[in-house]
Amino acid sequence: MKKVDERRIEDLLSQLTLEEKINMIHGVAIFHSGGVPRLGIPPLKMSDGPMGVRKEFAYDSWINVGTTDDLVSYLPSNSALASTWSRDLAYKTGKVLGAEARGRGKDVILAPGINIKRSPLCGRNFEYMSEDPRLVEELVVPLVKGIQENDVAACVKHLAANNQETDRLEVDTYVDQRSLREIYLPGFKAAIDKGESHTIMGAYNRLYGEFCSQSRYLLTELLRDEWGYDGAVISDWGAVHDTKEAAESGLDIEMSVTANFDDYYMANPLLEAVRNGEIKEEYIDKKIRNILRTMLRLNMLGEDRKNRVPGTYNAPHHREAIQECAEESIILLKNENNRLPLQKDKLKTLAIIGQNGERVHAGGGGSAEIKALYEISPLLGMKMELGGNVEVKYAKGYYVPTKEEKELNWQQDSLEKQTITKEEAELKAEKQEKETRARQEELLQEAVALARDTEEVILVVGLDHEYDVEGGDRKDMKLPYGQDRLIKEVLAVNPSAIVVVVAGSPIEMGSWADATSAIVWCYYAGMEGGRALAKVLLGKVNPSGKLAETFPKTHMDCPAHKLGEFGNYGKITYNEGVYVGYRYYDSYDIDVEFPFGHGLSYTTFKYSDLKVEVDQTNKEDVDVRIQVTIENTGSVYGAEVVQVYVSDKEASVDRPIHELKGFEKVYLKPGEKQNVNITLNKDSFSFYDVESKRFVVEPGEFEIQLGSSSRDIRLVETIIL
Repeated sequence: MKKVDERRIEDLLSQLTLEEKINMIHGVAIFHSGGVPRLGIPPLKMSDGPMGVRKEFAYDSWINVGTTDDLVSYLPSNSALASTWSRDLAYKTGKVLGAEARGRGKDVILAPGINIKRSPLCGRNFEYMSEDPRLVEELVVPLVKGIQENDVAACVKHLAANNQETDRLEVDTYVDQRSLREIYLPGFKAAIDKGESHTIMGAYNRLYGEFCSQSRYLLTELLRDEWGYDGAVISDWGAVHDTKEAAESGLDIEMSVTANFDDYYMANPLLEAVRNGEIKEEYIDKKIRNILRTMLRLNMLGEDRKNRVPGTYNAPHHREAIQECAEESIILLKNENNRLPLQKDKLKTLAIIGQNGERVHAGGGGSAEIKALYEISPLLGMKMELGGNVEVKYAKGYYVPTKEEKELNWQQDSLEKQTITKEEAELKAEKQEKETRARQEELLQEAVALARDTEEVILVVGLDHEYDVEGGDRKDMKLPYGQDRLIKEVLAVNPSAIVVVVAGSPIEMGSWADATSAIVWCYYAGMEGGRALAKVLLGKVNPSGKLAETFPKTHMDCPAHKLGEFGNYGKITYNEGVYVGYRYYDSYDIDVEFPFGHGLSYTTFKYSDLKVEVDQTNKEDVDVRIQVTIENTGSVYGAEVVQVYVSDKEASVDRPIHELKGFEKVYLKPGEKQNVNITLNKDSFSFYDVESKRFVVEPGEFEIQLGSSSRDIRLVETIIL
């Protein structure tokens, strides 16, 4: 972490009254903590979120300010970013997010979200990156660095094991120490050690009985003592439940969603507890040091403010970076007989069917919602790219019930426990289904008729932020709004129709995937998402996205559901252990819809000349240097993600069949060859030993596997350590 002059911290600390200290460690507004004007200590101003800087709210309520000066750039979701497998784009995206946050006058941007995708049903998965900890590690570091170049703090969230939204305020998570260390913590440790994230956010859930945002184990023993973290730790909004536990933990700032700021656990109740001698003032002093240290790192104090980066938002070059990320995030899942790209010069009419063709998604999802300067839908993007010589027709295809508008933001009541029962939810759904059935049928028949009469058809289906949403999990992976029937009936009259899915989480495709020759996947890709998609469909951009999560056939194939517990109230146990995602599917040969790392291209790539050199001269580490030649054997420019998996052949503990340990994205012209070099060190071969409480590497045989996905291994070499 960036070193600061600790004498300045101690000088300011010595001048603070107890009341002023208390004011600094809790929210005094919905989105900022208290400052001390007489000493030139400002508040820490914060904002969501991972997809852009959130709109402005009133000081003490969730009422929108309502002016137009908080319109901002809408960035691709973290799921989209992870699909690029590009460290460079992670850095560029971070720079945009940080500049926009600083330009809006923020000190902390509450991003990125890096919780592991344990189940495809988690409502916030679209905010997260991957099921794989190494991919998260490699992308979160440049993302954080990009953000913080703007003198604004990243706030990596949510520590830890925050993998479901059901009962999210109370659920108690039990995961064994090896799985916690190997799967759920590496991204956070990398964000701190390598990314130097200035702040960290605690989670809502409990871990081992303790609420994460006031956990002595997580925030004191692990984060402070073991990892040596000296930045600021911020609670999730309303995640603190006890004054003494919060005060004596590694938490620094308590935030919440209500306006009774003086009644927060670390406000007047803590002030009285310190005065009464129940809690030592030295705990508060530690928090103040961490906050002041963070402020010094952000050039917020004294003369440093003259050197602080001013930031900017809605800059043209921001939109260029967003479009580049969007383009590389799009994944070509299936392309039989080179169905794509479409030939623009042969197009006369084109039908786009499905409401996701025209819908925009920036304004939903929970705290990820964005007041976007603009958002280009797939329909708009296609029309922009095709021009007026191609007639583009549109049919909604399915009915989406109108959402009831509320005066206040959903967050006003977000700390209320979920009270609706399963039976009540089913009755509500049944009533809604009856009311919409007639309209659904009408839109379906209109779409089928259009598909029958139009040669080129693109179905744009998927999810929206009624399903990809904070505060709730899906009940299954099925498409809502009768879309499966729509897809099947359109394909029945027009078998050449292309299916595009816009969604933040995997869906079931088994009823129609075999019937279509082309499937394109698009996560929520930001303000330029529709244009990026159009460019890919028309061949102006060669798709290079790769899945950062496995797409199972159904959620019941997922180990979190098949072996562990998910969506329970009260307590959940991660019985699947380290067998998360492809670690389970590949180890147990489970049939999946599309494997981890999968993504096609309009060109082809050849892997050859694998060389692996092992250097063990350093007794503290090991260098395994891998070189492979990648050749673009097709006719168009393209990019390939070379993935390195390691398989431990002689482990004394049960380990997955292989694990991702390295990757590199290479860009090649037709016929071009390039040597790709990837180096692995000892942590690529280690596992967490629960007896010695450390990561260990055992001597023995390891297999180095290079491939285009976890199930498309092209070259293999065995080494001995």
